[in-house]
Amino acid sequence: MQLRALPAFADNYIWALADESGRALFVDPGEAAPVLAVIADGLQPAGVLLTHHHHDHIGGTRELLAHWPDLPVIAPVDERIPHASRRVGDGERVDVASWTFEVLEIPGHTRSHIAFHGHGLVFCGDTLFSLGCGRMFEGTPAQMHASLSRLSALPSTTQVCCGHEYTLANAAFALTVDPGNTDLLRRAAEARSQLDQGQPTLPATLASERACNPFLRTDAPAIGAAVARRLGREPHDAVETFAELRRWKDGFTA
Repeated sequence: MQLRALPAFADNYIWALADESGRALFVDPGEAAPVLAVIADGLQPAGVLLTHHHHDHIGGTRELLAHWPDLPVIAPVDERIPHASRRVGDGERVDVASWTFEVLEIPGHTRSHIAFHGHGLVFCGDTLFSLGCGRMFEGTPAQMHASLSRLSALPSTTQVCCGHEYTLANAAFALTVDPGNTDLLRRAAEARSQLDQGQPTLPATLASERACNPFLRTDAPAIGAAVARRLGREPHDAVETFAELRRWKDGFTA
């Protein structure tokens, strides 16, 4: 099994997962060109997985279907996503070619956002980023916190395959919140080195994210203390801690 992060637009990743025979799944093809390029190099398209309706994650699907009209396209239940051959919800099983994934509903960034979990991978779109999380365009802090908690409960070896190269920018905020975190300091240095070498910072292990990502550590004393200083009081619970962290990040400039 080969996993590749295909750069798209300014900072998106389209994920390509290929088996030994060269059949490939493509996750969140916001544009078709990067997918067509690797297919020209020998991959055979087997299916498309879509995590949410935003154009930078689904925009290339129509062109791919123009080339391969019978290509399976698996998407959440959302009328804003055209061209889906199957719409799936929480707990459903997706079988495409040699892969099987479980669907997890993870609302918050959008109301219908889903993730695909299997084979030691989680394709989580714009809900969980390395060292960060997505903005809440359609959900509540409670929903987003629950979705992140659900992802965090997956096995620690899970590879987090998210939709954007935001790691270094997220690291600047995370270090502002949690400057004494040695795991975070190492991860930030690693991310800078990877980017300097022209490599993606993803996927990241869930174990690393649990140790470094402040949005997965709302119960940690250091995160609670940082939020308490901003609020001028102790936060009521982990959801309020998360909500204030997200507000802080929304207005943050490095």
